[in-house]
Amino acid sequence: MSKQLKTGIVAVIIIALFIWGYSFLKGHNLFDSETRYFNVEYANIAGLSKSSLVTINGLKVGKIDQIRFNKNLQKKGHLVVRFSVEKEFSFSKNSIVKIYSPNPLSASNLAIIPKYDGENAVSDDTLVGEIESNLFTSIGERLDPLQTKLERVIVSADSLFKKVNTILDLKTQNSLRASVKNIEYATEELNKTMLSVNTLMDATSLDLKESITNTRSITENFSKISDTLVNANIGKILKDAQGTISSVNLLIDGITSGKGSVGKLVTNDDLYNNIAATTKELENLLREIKLHPKRFVHFSLFGKKAKQYTSVKDTVSSKK
Repeated sequence: MSKQLKTGIVAVIIIALFIWGYSFLKGHNLFDSETRYFNVEYANIAGLSKSSLVTINGLKVGKIDQIRFNKNLQKKGHLVVRFSVEKEFSFSKNSIVKIYSPNPLSASNLAIIPKYDGENAVSDDTLVGEIESNLFTSIGERLDPLQTKLERVIVSADSLFKKVNTILDLKTQNSLRASVKNIEYATEELNKTMLSVNTLMDATSLDLKESITNTRSITENFSKISDTLVNANIGKILKDAQGTISSVNLLIDGITSGKGSVGKLVTNDDLYNNIAATTKELENLLREIKLHPKRFVHFSLFGKKAKQYTSVKDTVSSKK
């Protein structure tokens, strides 16, 4: 062999070893005919990378080979993940490829959830993809509606503050200040009134105590009186009073009906007229005695006869 041929063979071997080593470092074994490749599509790969692992029931079976955007216009923005499965393990096309995170701080990996119903999956098949919710995605899913509501509240509050600022113009602000000052003044006056009331209560507390003492004494006296009334024979007293009232009623009835002297005096007009006439004559007699006492009382040392009595009516008649 010539020296040039040997050099060429060595160069080909080195290039082949380089290609094999590069593929091996990328996770591809060119001499392994059992390696299969599958595709799965996601709207969001949740931090998945080419260094992420592929597991089946917790066993590492491959790696992610490629992550690219879907060229289909209807699924624009979706991501297609191509991954390898090196172990010979059969599962159906209905199996699910789920993105999961072993712990909150680690990167995401792929886990094949194998199913065995239906046709077996072969290389280049597209499987169904899902994303397993972890701590942060769960918190994010819960916080997203809250964030939306919070944004609405902030917008409403901003509108409210704008309206309040529009309402609270300079005139309104001055009115509010005046109202606050009036409230302060009213509070001070109320405090003064309370102090005056306290002073008045202190000044009248002694009188109040005396009044309470007097009220207590009056209450005790009323209690004694009530005890006396309870012990007294009220029934007998009322019965006697009723008998007395009945007697008085009978007496008044007798007087009204003209029985007895008092009844006749009250009801008989003749007796009244006689008494009136007698009183009139007695009055005339007293007047005559007063005007002409010598006509009724005669006293003479020499035996002179008294003058004859002439009444007032006779005198008036003679003058006429």
